[in-house]
Amino acid sequence: MSPLMLLLCFLLQLIYSFYFCSSSSAAATSTPSAPFNSLLPSDAVSLLSFKSKADLDNKLHYTLNERFDYCQWRGVKCVQGRVVRLVLQGFSLRGTFPVNSLTHLDQLRILNLRNNSLSGPIPDLSGLPNLKTLFLDHNFFSGTFPLSVLSIHRLVILDLSRNNLTGSLPVRLTVLDRLNYLRLDSNWFSGSIPPLNQTQLQIFNVSNNNLTGPVPVTPTLKKFNIRSFLRNPSLCGEVVDKPCRSAPFFDSPSSAASPPTPLYQNAQSQGILITPPPQHKHKKVGVVLGFVVGTLILIAAVLCLFAFVKKRREETETESKATKCTIETITNSAANATVSEPDDSSQEIKLEKEMKVLQAPKQQMKSGNLIFCSGETELYSLEQLMRASAELLGRGTIGTTYKALMASQLIVSVKRLDAGKTSITSAEAFEQHMESVGMLRHPNLVAVRAYFQAKQERLVIYDYQPNGSLFNLIHGSRSTRAKPLHWTSCLKIAEDVAQGLAYIHQASKLTHGNLKSSNVLLGSDFEACLTDYSIIALADISSEDDPDSAFYKAPEVRKSARRATPGSDVYAYGILLLELLTGKPPSQHPHLSPPDVPDWVRAMREDDNEEDRWLAMLVDLASICSLTSPEQRPTMRQILKMIQDIKDSAMVENNKRDAHNGYS
Repeated sequence: MSPLMLLLCFLLQLIYSFYFCSSSSAAATSTPSAPFNSLLPSDAVSLLSFKSKADLDNKLHYTLNERFDYCQWRGVKCVQGRVVRLVLQGFSLRGTFPVNSLTHLDQLRILNLRNNSLSGPIPDLSGLPNLKTLFLDHNFFSGTFPLSVLSIHRLVILDLSRNNLTGSLPVRLTVLDRLNYLRLDSNWFSGSIPPLNQTQLQIFNVSNNNLTGPVPVTPTLKKFNIRSFLRNPSLCGEVVDKPCRSAPFFDSPSSAASPPTPLYQNAQSQGILITPPPQHKHKKVGVVLGFVVGTLILIAAVLCLFAFVKKRREETETESKATKCTIETITNSAANATVSEPDDSSQEIKLEKEMKVLQAPKQQMKSGNLIFCSGETELYSLEQLMRASAELLGRGTIGTTYKALMASQLIVSVKRLDAGKTSITSAEAFEQHMESVGMLRHPNLVAVRAYFQAKQERLVIYDYQPNGSLFNLIHGSRSTRAKPLHWTSCLKIAEDVAQGLAYIHQASKLTHGNLKSSNVLLGSDFEACLTDYSIIALADISSEDDPDSAFYKAPEVRKSARRATPGSDVYAYGILLLELLTGKPPSQHPHLSPPDVPDWVRAMREDDNEEDRWLAMLVDLASICSLTSPEQRPTMRQILKMIQDIKDSAMVENNKRDAHNGYS
């Protein structure tokens, strides 16, 4: 062979080697090319296909060395080698949601892509028949409402809020009959609201869109307050308490119809002779009759006006005598040291005590400002809040909480902090701390919307939660002996609380610091939401102030003046979980060694024998959370993963049982 041919062969070999190596490198870092797809499980191919377009900044470090490595990737949860959960919330993903990627994960139950920077249209999702939870909120998705979602009949949670979606809402939204969570707020949707009739729908929000027309008066939509429909200027109707404009009466077609034929003209046309009445007599009678009627109407109007003025005067005088307690009268009690807050068992404000407040010199809180937290819309003023009617909800370690009903029918919770206990915190430190707390937003946290401080007065304004506290749910009323909740309810509440705590620990340097069953409230669909988080850090509290809370405190905090830590929150979580499982308050928990705890829990429950395996897992989790040594306790993120593992395992077993019994 000639030297020229040898050189040519060498060059060809170099080119081939370079091309092969480049292709192999690309396959290792992006979606596998067609020849390699057959070597990978289909779920791995789907995930890599999604990453290739949605993760342009390579935030997801997915590598595949073994066949089932993808089940260990961040955010991925598998059951029997199939992906059932993909949670990529807050991963700073940038790119698009590619078609024919995740839509092949036909066993996927939960898809959470919220709080990223994904853009473009939402692809066809009809290939996810088992999907129950879909979070796509807080992104930049565009296009119209994804109609393919309507074919996912098992969908329970759908959140498309805070995107750039346009067009109308499909009338066929009603076919998602299992839906209990629907958020479409902060988009550009237009047109009318569908007549939603899902009886299980508990969370609903279409605010901040361009929706128009009357809100359908269905039993489902009527149960939501005006906050669910805000900032849609052209919505109207009974549900939003805004009358709809109708066409003027005199512009109606019927008013343009020809006047009826006079009787005598009609009779004459039929050959009947009728003499018309004299016109001048008719005019005189009409004038006299009109004068009399007008005089009577004028007299009636004057009488009604006097009656209305008298009634308003009486109402004003009645209100001035404190027939209705307001936030203003409650806060004004701080101006008078001789007036104390009511302390009656029925938890209603005594009128005679309010009379004393009103007789005292008023110190209006005009010097302070109602400060709304970052990003919050100012839905009301300080004056409107002060005039809201107040109902006592309860007293806690650091203050008293009221339900405030404003004239606009907006309801909020107002926590009045104890001035003595929070005096250790300066005004500047209070404001800085509340700004940090006010930035926390999570479905399992009761949102802090605003706060106020003036001389010897500090208020924190929360969303109002309508279904009471977890304490009331567990322990019932005083007249009845509460039965422990079913283990599935315990699992759901435990997951909700863990979600909220994990978020606080990860999203900020804050802790809850005062976790107990009375500080877990139940939302509109009975989801567990943490309240009073991080507020205890503002106060100087001793165990004598709230002896019940001492049982939730970790040993390292209880025995010293140390502030709460994430580890002490974990301890309180373990005690709360035992309270959930047994129905017994922490003051009645015996001092047991960890091996004896399961037997005690079973003795307290007296049921759930058929689910003993899952119950034992929850008991074990509670035991390791409440270990004496903080170093041995897991983090809230680890706890959350354990709970989700229990939940997924139970779900798979239930699905097998349903399949065995012939249920789909």
